[in-house]
Amino acid sequence: MSEIASPRVKRTQRVALALLVISGVVNYIDRSTLAVGAPLIREELNLSPAEFGLLSSAFLWAYAAAQLPAGALVDRLGARLMLTISLTAWSFAQVVGGAVHSLSQFFGARVLLGIGEAPQFPTCARVTRDWFHPRQRGLTTGIWNSSSTLGSAIAVPVLTILMLQVGWRWMFILMGILGIVLAAVIYVVHRNPNEVDLTPEERAHVTGGVPVSTTPMSLKDWGALFQYRTTWGLILGYFGSIYILWLYNSWLPQYLQLQWHLTIAKTGWVAAIPFAFGVVGSVSGGWLCDYLMARGFTPINSRKVPMVTALLATALFTFLTATAPTVTLAVTFISISMFLTYVSIASAWATASVASGANNTASLGSLQNFGGYIGGALAPWITGLVVDEATGSFEYALIVGAVIALAASLFFLVLVKGPVGQPAR
Repeated sequence: MSEIASPRVKRTQRVALALLVISGVVNYIDRSTLAVGAPLIREELNLSPAEFGLLSSAFLWAYAAAQLPAGALVDRLGARLMLTISLTAWSFAQVVGGAVHSLSQFFGARVLLGIGEAPQFPTCARVTRDWFHPRQRGLTTGIWNSSSTLGSAIAVPVLTILMLQVGWRWMFILMGILGIVLAAVIYVVHRNPNEVDLTPEERAHVTGGVPVSTTPMSLKDWGALFQYRTTWGLILGYFGSIYILWLYNSWLPQYLQLQWHLTIAKTGWVAAIPFAFGVVGSVSGGWLCDYLMARGFTPINSRKVPMVTALLATALFTFLTATAPTVTLAVTFISISMFLTYVSIASAWATASVASGANNTASLGSLQNFGGYIGGALAPWITGLVVDEATGSFEYALIVGAVIALAASLFFLVLVKGPVGQPAR
């Protein structure tokens, strides 16, 4: 078995990875449109803070719930078709979002956006499993996963410029049109391995020499994933990673303004710093997984070591943020926390690509993402409750986040012992 890909496989890998990164960036820009347009949307639709909070949560809960069927559909229908459907659905939701005239209509559009975006990252995990040698999958995962923080970093300036030029409604509509065009490109350009006449050498390369089942994922197979301790380790470990991510994603600007009294203009620049660290963390985490595997670590342990270590360190630096005496130290600790959080996120997705079978990679990844986005949906709400109780202080809310990251690292350490196939007892 050759570890060097043929020119055709290399070309397919490059194109596939580029499409995953571009679609991931669009994914995160699209979910940011509501936040960027918030002042104008609230004014035009006459939404109270409570109503806008409800509207903001619609995406997260729908996204989390839709993870459960999304991965199974990717494994059954293939990455090419599901990414096309996914992009089309969430882009249509964006177009609808630009045409709404009431809270209920907008709520429905955000729910559709969450459902449509749900297959994106399970599809990325499946494409990684389909087209990349096991020793390439860590860095590959880190690269496409960096699209999330890259999209978040560029969303505010790009969408603000667009909104100022054409208004918030056309901002939504134009992003939707862009997504529909991208969906068509993906369907025309990308191929699943079973749609390409691969040579035996090429097939052996992308599978790592492991026999691949061509049997489609069944409902019984999907349900059986819950019997495995590794599945629960992924769900609970990723809960902690995404809880921390959305603690900062949803509250960082207000934390800087309320806790440290930064102006809105200054907050926009300062809040972008941690996202830059997130891009580096994602790529570094994926590279580290491949590096450890090349140095003799088992596929699982090459992911488990950086995942557990990063979560433990995230807990430490989140706690340090809570007790930071100056805004400079606070932003420094948050930036380190964001770097480490993305190391753990990349490591978790890289784990899904080696802990699963070839016909259930997306399913396992989507169950992991389901657990993560339950944490993501809870983080803004719990943080708000704790901040209210603490009369505006974020100290205890950050300590809660640190404790959750610590617990998540322990769950991952104890439960993830090997590939799927070891039932939980």
